[in-house]
Amino acid sequence: MAIKVVSLAFQEGAMIPADYTCDGKNVSPPLSWSGIPEKAVTLALICDDPDAPVGTWVHWVLYNLPASAKELPAGVPPEEKLASGAVQGKNDFRKLGYGGPCPPGGTHRYYFKLYALDKALDLKPGATKKELLKAMEGHTLAEGQLMGRYKRR
Repeated sequence: MAIKVVSLAFQEGAMIPADYTCDGKNVSPPLSWSGIPEKAVTLALICDDPDAPVGTWVHWVLYNLPASAKELPAGVPPEEKLASGAVQGKNDFRKLGYGGPCPPGGTHRYYFKLYALDKALDLKPGATKKELLKAMEGHTLAEGQLMGRYKRR
């Protein structure tokens, strides 16, 4: 089963507006989705860039978002716990929450990957992508993604 992930800020495969990057306000873009399985308990989100020169660069790690959530607004604050109960992990900028695209050169792809899970994860705030993926093993019911691109001016 596939989750459909969309954004009001950009279409699949299109350029991500500068507001959501290090060249702008560096805030997270608005995301919404459909197709979450009924048995899902929580959602997890990973945003990463497979085109980074050092290997895949992680821009956002978020987990334990209630499965009833239908969207994340633009500008999710960089807090350990959100009002919804979601918890944020550390990105590869070594910061909590979202860190926008900031490619050193060329056009990079950014994947916003959403996972529907059958349980809440026992992870403290600040978990890494690697820790999240390990905790999710065997608990993913469905997933979906939205890919945007960005090139610095």
